Amino acid sequence: MLRATVWFTGLSGAGKTTVAATLKSMLDELSVPALLLDGDDLRAGLSADLSFSEEDRVENIRRVGEVALLFSTAGHLSLVTVISPFAAGRAEVRARHDAAGVTFLEVHVATPLAVCEQRDPKGLYARARRGEVPSFTGVSSPYEAPDAPDLAVQTTDRTPEESASDVLALLESRGLVAARSHGLWHLL
Repeated sequence: MLRATVWFTGLSGAGKTTVAATLKSMLDELSVPALLLDGDDLRAGLSADLSFSEEDRVENIRRVGEVALLFSTAGHLSLVTVISPFAAGRAEVRARHDAAGVTFLEVHVATPLAVCEQRDPKGLYARARRGEVPSFTGVSSPYEAPDAPDLAVQTTDRTPEESASDVLALLESRGLVAARSHGLWHLL
């Protein structure tokens, strides 16, 4: 049974959700049970009671990590897309997964801040620069990039399909999926 979480971390607008959704589509075609846990969706429901203070950001990541762990222990590949700005929070989620015997793979969507600001799909960077969004990650609040992620992907010069294929190759290298003939993949 598949027991793993792929944790996509990076700045707002980096491409986390796009890469993870592309990967999910690939996995769906292969009948690999995967669930996309998007940070915006989880903030709207599971963590609607939390602010963006440092303490509440830590609690949000703890909650998201627990949800991912529940699905992963049930045999789904959890694809988590959250900024998760603090290294300590990501380390705690990894430790919980390790203690449960669930594989945790950290994927840093390492898109430079300037590119994220240029994309600014939600207009948040512009609002943060005007002082309308306090404690915005990458502008007025820190983002602690992973020192040693399991994989770093760039979305500035690669398609979402290329980046998702890199994550799929990581899953293969860890023995979670295996290559078949003709470039197809299947669950081990």
